[in-house]
Amino acid sequence: MPLSQTQPNSEFDLRGINHLALVCRDMDETVTFYRDVMGMPLVKTIELPNNGGQHFFFDIGNGDCLAFFWFPNAPEAAPGVASPAAVPGVGDLATAHGSMNHVAFDVDASKMEEYVEKLKAKGLKPTQILNHDDSKWQVAKAMHPGVFVRSVYFMDPNGILLEFAAWTRTFAPEEAMHTPARAIDRAKYVEAATV
Repeated sequence: MPLSQTQPNSEFDLRGINHLALVCRDMDETVTFYRDVMGMPLVKTIELPNNGGQHFFFDIGNGDCLAFFWFPNAPEAAPGVASPAAVPGVGDLATAHGSMNHVAFDVDASKMEEYVEKLKAKGLKPTQILNHDDSKWQVAKAMHPGVFVRSVYFMDPNGILLEFAAWTRTFAPEEAMHTPARAIDRAKYVEAATV
């Protein structure tokens, strides 16, 4: 499903994501999860020079890859800083500036319920299916014409938040009209959230 009816990129002929590189704590556990549980083919493995670790690539479809580094000297995970401390609706989703908040894999909307059951059968704890809309809480209990994406969230063994997402409609130009927040707006947003 096309996301919008906007013009193509006028500066660069981008064709999507080549790969997204994340950091894992245990490459063997990561391979077991992404290859064996998620079904993503492991397509390239690299031993970094000078015993600097490993870099592995998984095929996620459409010519895109999800890659993982394993660094023997990497700092421990910092939930709530470098990754969300919880899944949406359960806890705080905020992460630090420059962090990678979550990875959303595009799936067919008609398979969402089936995939939730598959995740549960594989021992994972996915959220309920969330129907994201433009309401105050941005989630609807049931599908309606304003729902723009359906999502289910779950964690990988590294504490990385993953999402299966399915677009449900095309975006209109007027759906990208909010004024971007600036760093100096932070206090205003924090104060409004505590009221």
